[in-house]
Amino acid sequence: MTATALRPATVTEAIETRRSIRKFVQEPIPAADLHEVLRLASLAPSAWNAQTWRFAVIQNPELQAKLQEAAYGQGQITNAPAVIVVYSDMEDTLDTVEETAHPGMGEAGRTGQRNTFNGAFGAQEVAQRGAWGLSQANIAFGFLMLAARGLGYDTVPMLGFNPEKVKELLGLPAHVQFAGLLPIGKRAEEGFPHHRHNVERIAKFY
Repeated sequence: MTATALRPATVTEAIETRRSIRKFVQEPIPAADLHEVLRLASLAPSAWNAQTWRFAVIQNPELQAKLQEAAYGQGQITNAPAVIVVYSDMEDTLDTVEETAHPGMGEAGRTGQRNTFNGAFGAQEVAQRGAWGLSQANIAFGFLMLAARGLGYDTVPMLGFNPEKVKELLGLPAHVQFAGLLPIGKRAEEGFPHHRHNVERIAKFY
């Protein structure tokens, strides 16, 4: 039985039961489950509906081994049945920006979307607008972790890796920026319970 055959967790359950897991059950993830996790993550919001995020799903053991080298030998890369590389491609977004205009807005919406993005980003350096695109992809990265947990899977967000080596391994353009690597699978350990500041420590109410 796949995770999607079970009752999906509520948002509250997904948040409260999420753990950073580094040891996974050694079984493949059904393609339908991976697709559903990515579909749910793609529903994340973004400014102007830019949808700058992109996902590279790695299930090839040889490629995972090379990715582990690029991640300074961290074992969860090869222990997980899959690794999702989340990155932002702002240049692709700009090249195809009409695709992000809602169909209900018609041709005027497509033209307006192009004009908006050209006006906001056309004069910026690639790295500068890339940083804006990454801020949108980071939202999807959070959604991805909750979508996985909601369907019974576990993850661990990773920022410790060599970006240039990962680009080379995956054949990605030089301009892309990474939200992170996300090993995913069923937990083979419970992980540590949450240890967080209380709300009073981190929030001010005005």
